[in-house]
Amino acid sequence: MRNHKKLRAFELADELVMLVYRTTASFPRFERFGLAAQIRRAAVSVPSNIVEGCARHSESEYIRFLDIALSSARELQYQVSLAIRLKYIEKDDGLKIELLCDETNRVLNGLQQALRRAKRH
Repeated sequence: MRNHKKLRAFELADELVMLVYRTTASFPRFERFGLAAQIRRAAVSVPSNIVEGCARHSESEYIRFLDIALSSARELQYQVSLAIRLKYIEKDDGLKIELLCDETNRVLNGLQQALRRAKRH
Protein backbone atom coordinates (compact mmCIF):
# COMPACT_ATOMS: atom_id res chain seq x y z
CA MET A 1 0.00 0.00 0.00
CA ARG A 2 1.23 3.51 -0.85
CA ASN A 3 1.98 5.98 1.92
CA HIS A 4 0.16 9.24 1.21
CA LYS A 5 2.22 11.03 3.87
CA LYS A 6 5.31 10.71 1.69
CA LEU A 7 3.71 12.53 -1.25
CA ARG A 8 4.42 16.22 -1.85
CA ALA A 9 0.93 16.47 -3.38
CA PHE A 10 -0.60 15.36 -0.08
CA GLU A 11 1.51 17.82 1.94
CA LEU A 12 0.39 20.70 -0.29
CA ALA A 13 -3.26 19.60 -0.24
CA ASP A 14 -3.21 19.32 3.54
CA GLU A 15 -1.69 22.80 3.81
CA LEU A 16 -4.41 24.04 1.45
CA VAL A 17 -7.16 22.69 3.72
CA MET A 18 -5.68 24.43 6.75
CA LEU A 19 -5.42 27.74 4.86
CA VAL A 20 -8.98 27.44 3.55
CA TYR A 21 -10.40 26.74 7.02
CA ARG A 22 -8.59 29.73 8.51
CA THR A 23 -9.70 32.00 5.67
CA THR A 24 -13.35 30.93 5.59
CA ALA A 25 -13.71 31.34 9.37
CA SER A 26 -14.39 35.04 8.78
CA PHE A 27 -17.19 34.52 6.23
CA PRO A 28 -20.55 36.09 7.06
CA ARG A 29 -22.77 33.91 9.26
CA PHE A 30 -25.36 33.54 6.52
CA GLU A 31 -22.73 31.90 4.29
CA ARG A 32 -21.68 29.32 6.90
CA PHE A 33 -23.79 26.64 5.22
CA GLY A 34 -23.47 28.12 1.74
CA LEU A 35 -20.31 29.11 -0.04
CA ALA A 36 -18.04 28.63 2.99
CA ALA A 37 -19.18 25.02 3.30
CA GLN A 38 -18.75 24.45 -0.46
CA ILE A 39 -15.21 25.85 -0.36
CA ARG A 40 -14.31 23.71 2.63
CA ARG A 41 -15.77 20.57 1.04
CA ALA A 42 -13.80 21.13 -2.17
CA ALA A 43 -10.60 21.76 -0.19
CA VAL A 44 -11.02 18.65 1.98
CA SER A 45 -11.78 16.59 -1.11
CA VAL A 46 -8.28 17.16 -2.50
CA PRO A 47 -6.22 15.38 0.21
CA SER A 48 -9.05 12.93 0.91
CA ASN A 49 -8.96 11.64 -2.66
CA ILE A 50 -5.17 11.42 -2.58
CA VAL A 51 -5.43 9.28 0.56
CA GLU A 52 -8.18 7.11 -0.91
CA GLY A 53 -6.24 6.67 -4.15
CA CYS A 54 -3.17 5.54 -2.23
CA ALA A 55 -5.26 2.83 -0.60
CA ARG A 56 -6.37 1.41 -3.96
CA HIS A 57 -4.58 -1.62 -5.33
CA SER A 58 -4.56 -0.83 -9.04
CA GLU A 59 -2.63 1.98 -10.69
CA SER A 60 -5.71 2.86 -12.76
CA GLU A 61 -7.80 3.43 -9.63
CA TYR A 62 -4.97 5.41 -8.03
CA ILE A 63 -4.75 7.67 -11.08
CA ARG A 64 -8.55 8.07 -11.13
CA PHE A 65 -8.59 9.31 -7.52
CA LEU A 66 -5.72 11.70 -8.26
CA ASP A 67 -7.83 13.01 -11.14
CA ILE A 68 -10.74 13.60 -8.75
CA ALA A 69 -8.37 15.43 -6.38
CA LEU A 70 -7.20 17.61 -9.26
CA SER A 71 -10.81 18.36 -10.24
CA SER A 72 -11.64 19.35 -6.66
CA ALA A 73 -8.67 21.70 -6.57
CA ARG A 74 -9.89 23.38 -9.76
CA GLU A 75 -13.40 23.63 -8.32
CA LEU A 76 -11.89 25.27 -5.24
CA GLN A 77 -10.12 27.84 -7.40
CA TYR A 78 -13.41 28.95 -8.92
CA GLN A 79 -15.15 29.11 -5.55
CA VAL A 80 -12.34 31.20 -4.08
CA SER A 81 -12.44 33.59 -7.03
CA LEU A 82 -16.19 33.94 -6.46
CA ALA A 83 -15.67 34.61 -2.75
CA ILE A 84 -13.12 37.31 -3.62
CA ARG A 85 -15.57 39.00 -5.98
CA LEU A 86 -18.28 38.82 -3.30
CA LYS A 87 -15.79 40.43 -0.88
CA TYR A 88 -15.91 37.47 1.54
CA ILE A 89 -12.17 36.92 1.11
CA GLU A 90 -9.52 39.63 0.93
CA LYS A 91 -7.66 39.60 -2.38
CA ASP A 92 -4.32 38.81 -0.70
CA ASP A 93 -5.78 35.86 1.20
CA GLY A 94 -7.48 34.59 -1.94
CA LEU A 95 -4.25 34.90 -3.88
CA LYS A 96 -2.46 32.75 -1.30
CA ILE A 97 -5.10 30.05 -1.73
CA GLU A 98 -5.01 30.31 -5.53
CA LEU A 99 -1.20 30.04 -5.61
CA LEU A 100 -1.27 27.01 -3.34
CA CYS A 101 -3.99 25.48 -5.55
CA ASP A 102 -1.80 26.08 -8.61
CA GLU A 103 1.18 24.40 -6.98
CA THR A 104 -0.98 21.48 -5.80
CA ASN A 105 -2.39 21.11 -9.33
CA ARG A 106 1.10 21.10 -10.88
CA VAL A 107 2.35 18.44 -8.46
CA LEU A 108 -0.78 16.29 -8.88
CA ASN A 109 -0.55 16.58 -12.65
CA GLY A 110 3.13 15.61 -12.59
CA LEU A 111 2.39 12.62 -10.37
CA GLN A 112 -0.37 11.47 -12.71
CA GLN A 113 1.86 11.81 -15.77
CA ALA A 114 4.66 9.84 -14.09
CA LEU A 115 2.23 7.07 -13.12
CA ARG A 116 0.80 6.92 -16.63
CA ARG A 117 4.30 6.73 -18.17
CA ALA A 118 5.30 3.96 -15.75
CA LYS A 119 2.09 2.09 -16.53
CA ARG A 120 2.88 2.08 -20.28
CA HIS A 121 6.31 0.54 -19.74
